Amino acid sequence: MPEVVFLHPDLGIGGAERLVVDAAVALKRRGHTVTMVTSHHDPSHCFQETRDGTLDVVAAGDWLPRSIFGKCYALCAYIRMIYTALYLAWASGIEYDVLICDQISACIPFLRWFGRNAKILFYCHFPDQLLTKRLTWLKKIYRAPIDKLEEKTTGMADMVLVNSNFTANTFKETFPSLADVNPEVLYPSLDVSAFDGDVEPAGDLVPNGINTLFLSINRYERKKNLGLAIEALGELKKLVTAEEWKQTHLIMAGGYDDRVTENKEHYMELRHLTDNLKLNDQVSFLRSFSDAQKLTLLDSCTCLLYTPSNEHFGIVPIESMYMKRPVIAVNSGGPLETVKDGATGFLRASTAEDFAEAMTKFVKDAGLSKKMGQGGHRRVISKFSFEAFGSKLDSIVNNFAK
Repeated sequence: MPEVVFLHPDLGIGGAERLVVDAAVALKRRGHTVTMVTSHHDPSHCFQETRDGTLDVVAAGDWLPRSIFGKCYALCAYIRMIYTALYLAWASGIEYDVLICDQISACIPFLRWFGRNAKILFYCHFPDQLLTKRLTWLKKIYRAPIDKLEEKTTGMADMVLVNSNFTANTFKETFPSLADVNPEVLYPSLDVSAFDGDVEPAGDLVPNGINTLFLSINRYERKKNLGLAIEALGELKKLVTAEEWKQTHLIMAGGYDDRVTENKEHYMELRHLTDNLKLNDQVSFLRSFSDAQKLTLLDSCTCLLYTPSNEHFGIVPIESMYMKRPVIAVNSGGPLETVKDGATGFLRASTAEDFAEAMTKFVKDAGLSKKMGQGGHRRVISKFSFEAFGSKLDSIVNNFAK
């Protein structure tokens, strides 16, 4: 049975981290020896499987800076990933037949030059160069060699996987020199065993006396467009009665890391937005919740609001639908492949007015959430099961090692 190493830059809490953890668990359950190697792993801010002994985790390189005076995050991330790859190759003593890396491809040539004669699979969540803005000529100069390096080193992998057809098309458009590389789609999945247990009581997580509870779950990052949920709630107030409004609430739950400046800044920006719109009584904020708390939130809510545009895939809508809760999402990117408009939720333009119009349906029709939730649950079981995900990945790994 092939031995597998996962190389990931920062094993915290996020969609990319959830995917690689699920992939590692899936392969381990199928008999593979699996090790996760990362530059950062904090047991107080990570997924349970990486701290409870389910997966073996090795961290190296966390002493390297994450930025230079608050700048050059990408450069520092590349350096940290390359260092971790060199540690794996030279000092770890870890044996492996297949290496799966993601997010940062710059480590691939170093693994080729100094690592074992193993197959390298790169999982492209989304081209990194599309995740940053170039508002100044200095930023353009800084990013130019990094973008070229990303394209060149991505093409050095033996195989490229992507998380959706949307990302596959974006990959082709972004990397013209890799025309001969045909990424294969491996949809992220849901390990339903983590969602089938008992749900803890809501307690103080959810306000009392609420009939319609909207929920947003995403990291506190500006690209997630979290302000859309708050602005949509403000528009919703114009469309419902005073009594309905009093019984409506929004919970903004998000991954939050004190080490990340943007998390702290954006959290305060959202608090200020809520205050400016005079929505403080209708909006609650939650940072860095546990897996158990997430289950409670999903179980308690009426509908999930998913606000990112052109999201590569988006695992949270899958989690919500499995928990029989419908989703209102922006009509672009991954949700076009996961949310069935009018059946398991609604796909809308990225405007507060359009989101509010869809939200009104759940305020006015108390039975709509249950009806759509049932359809969403069936859709996840049929299209995004953990079993299908694991079987396909296992087949790829076994064929690689031949």
